[in-house]
Amino acid sequence: MRRTDGTLADGRHIMWFDEDGTPERDPASLVDHRDLPHTVSASQLRYDTLAGEWVAVASHRQDRTYQPPADQCPLDPTHGEHHTEIPTPDYQVVVFENRFPSFGGGAAPSGATPDPAAGRCEVVCFTSDHASSFGELTVARVRLVVDVWADRTAELGALPGVAQVFPFENRGAEIGVTLAHPHGQIYAYPYVPPIPARMLDRARAHEAATGRNLFADVLRAERAGERVVAAGQHWTAFVPEAARYPVEVHLYPHRQVPDIPSLTAAERDEFAHVYLDVLGRLDALYGDPLPYVAGWQQAPVRPEHDGDRELAHLHLRISSIRRAPGKLKYLAGSETGAGAFVSDVLAESVAQRLRDVR
Repeated sequence: MRRTDGTLADGRHIMWFDEDGTPERDPASLVDHRDLPHTVSASQLRYDTLAGEWVAVASHRQDRTYQPPADQCPLDPTHGEHHTEIPTPDYQVVVFENRFPSFGGGAAPSGATPDPAAGRCEVVCFTSDHASSFGELTVARVRLVVDVWADRTAELGALPGVAQVFPFENRGAEIGVTLAHPHGQIYAYPYVPPIPARMLDRARAHEAATGRNLFADVLRAERAGERVVAAGQHWTAFVPEAARYPVEVHLYPHRQVPDIPSLTAAERDEFAHVYLDVLGRLDALYGDPLPYVAGWQQAPVRPEHDGDRELAHLHLRISSIRRAPGKLKYLAGSETGAGAFVSDVLAESVAQRLRDVR
């Protein structure tokens, strides 16, 4: 993988990632000729004392770009007079700082309390093809994306004040995606978010009670059960027993590792095949592209979480709110008001349908 760094017109960092053997990029072609004011983030972090959780308030995001016409997409390569976030006429994978970040600004944390300026939000463009999707990428391109996730996890995790690095993809208008171009994001949180924090709490309690790793026990049980969707030598994809969403699939490496940079070349190679297989099954389930959220659960990165890195087990979670053709599951009274999910489908039946669909 080759990485080429640059700077956008408003001072934001941009990186081009190309497969080995790709000709080096001409520095003159990397210049952003737009006249942009420097990005100003108005983010705040507020603490919900009743829930014990941090909430990011980013009012400047109200003005972010929302579903522009395809020929005005800011994630396409620059062409003619249409200058985009990517100043080159082509690219393989590009990462840049979000123009409308939920938090971040490059400043060091001011104290023990999480500082919204300490985090960072990046956009990851998986392909220059506006009409494509992650599931339509080649195996080689997915493998490059894995290396990009590893690169960004390592670099963002080393920033002062960052506690958790979360690469994810939101796909589909039903999910709330504002730009149709195939892309994901990476949030480098200045705190450990609720879901990984709760999982680590459970893992500590499980280890204290049994002497075993909770994630390893879950993976062992799922690999031996009827909810497996796809599997290889290094990875297993399964529908979790207590799936919250109508369609939910988790992908685990068989070897316990804390994060994406810890994956071996063989594990990264196989992930590309298994993930594309799973995405193909998801899109075939209802005969059209499935809206989903796919997010990597990684170990926290601060020194005080060193023990947690021994407990954590890297995995990818994919979930969709589509419950049938033309029908969505909305988070209503029980889910939104009480935080108690009610599922309309059996995990075992979803796994069977995903196995049979291709």
